Amino acid sequence: MRPISTPKTLLALTVAACFGGFAATAIRDGLQPAKASPAVVAVAPTVGQLPAAVAGQPMPSLAPMLARVTPAVVSVQTKSRVRIRNPFANDPIFRRMFPNVPQERIEQSLGSGVIVDAERGLVLTNHHVIEGADEVTVTLSDGRTLSAEFVGSDPDTDVAVMKIPAQDLHEIPLADSGALRVGDFVVAVGNPFGIGQTVTSGIVSAVGRSGLRGLGFQNFIQTDASINPGNSGGALVNLDGQLVGINTASFNPRGSMAGNIGLGFAIPANLARNVMAQLITTGEVRRGTLGLESQQVNPRLATALKLDNARGAVVTRVYDGSAAAAAGLQPGDVVVAANGERIDGPQDLHNFEGLQPVGGKVTLDIRRDGEALQPVLEVREQPRVFPGGQLDPRLTGATFAELPEAVRQSGASGVVVESVARGSRADRNGLRVGDRVVGTGTDPVEDLPDFRAGFTQSPAQLVLRIVRGNRQGVLPMQ
Repeated sequence: MRPISTPKTLLALTVAACFGGFAATAIRDGLQPAKASPAVVAVAPTVGQLPAAVAGQPMPSLAPMLARVTPAVVSVQTKSRVRIRNPFANDPIFRRMFPNVPQERIEQSLGSGVIVDAERGLVLTNHHVIEGADEVTVTLSDGRTLSAEFVGSDPDTDVAVMKIPAQDLHEIPLADSGALRVGDFVVAVGNPFGIGQTVTSGIVSAVGRSGLRGLGFQNFIQTDASINPGNSGGALVNLDGQLVGINTASFNPRGSMAGNIGLGFAIPANLARNVMAQLITTGEVRRGTLGLESQQVNPRLATALKLDNARGAVVTRVYDGSAAAAAGLQPGDVVVAANGERIDGPQDLHNFEGLQPVGGKVTLDIRRDGEALQPVLEVREQPRVFPGGQLDPRLTGATFAELPEAVRQSGASGVVVESVARGSRADRNGLRVGDRVVGTGTDPVEDLPDFRAGFTQSPAQLVLRIVRGNRQGVLPMQ
């Protein structure tokens, strides 16, 4: 389980034992005749016990439900080969003198997973559990250890799917997580700190939680069931033993060394089900878009737009051919809710549309000149990669992609250069893989649709403002 906005820390368990004693000596000048001591009657200590039944009903226990659930929760081990950066590695004299200096090291990590399809051996886990792994193994509750096959993953929702070749597997059925209510009892099962399968219980503290930095698209179930590092990818189940969420994060401003403080977050089962279906079918996730840009409503805008409160996302641009354009949205419209979900600003709207399936229907609550309207939009697919040559000949050979959502949630904007063909015009102009384009000329670039919209008319001079590593600069395109 990864702590939110805190560095990784190592767990240290310190056991201290203290020994002490005392001695007493009494010296008397004279001896007195011994007196008979009163008889000591041994009294058996009173032991408090829970009754076996209350009002004729047996005491409730989670054990029968957990007997069905725990065999379907697995431990996930990953190994990654990391090259050691040695400044002398390319020196032939150094290599001759020290031929056995290691060139790479093996990094290992632990997490959890949930078997959701026993017949096909499908395992749900978190993307960050298996990210960058060269080797992934799964250990079942009966002790079997198996190599896992990667099926697909979606970094923006932190969902990954694996497949294991095994017989006699157990699975957990997926529940309708949309039916969860605050106060419902839930149980978390996983492998915290690698100590072995562990069960904790609590309640649903909140649903639809978002606004957590660095965690991609968010619609989390919040729970006070203890979730710690190693619980990532494990199961959050209801009292019927159905999967309601995939544990993914815990919050503690002091880091994991401080322990759990009852702020755990899980990916809803409905979202995980949708992402898993796409990954199994196509190996990737098609993300939806409404086709608009927006900004925060401030008190001045609220007055000008005849709003009762300074909240919502005011539309600043509607893209041609988009779902928003087809529904008749206009600049100046203020989105205050989407499918009944409160929208307080552009980040809420961006998070909402990124979680919508392509082709799905969305009802927006908007305010236009003080009037309440409810247009219905059909979500269209958002292209994640776009060839530069289709935007401008000077960008031929480069492809541009959306930033990973976790990066965007941390406050970054722009588009990233995903590939550059060797010898292409973009290559000759100095574009490099990994460059983040944050502006064209004096115009800022927020995302891929914004970047594309800037080329409606090809500029006479094209200058890209880019961030490369920790440095920002300008790059003229010839």
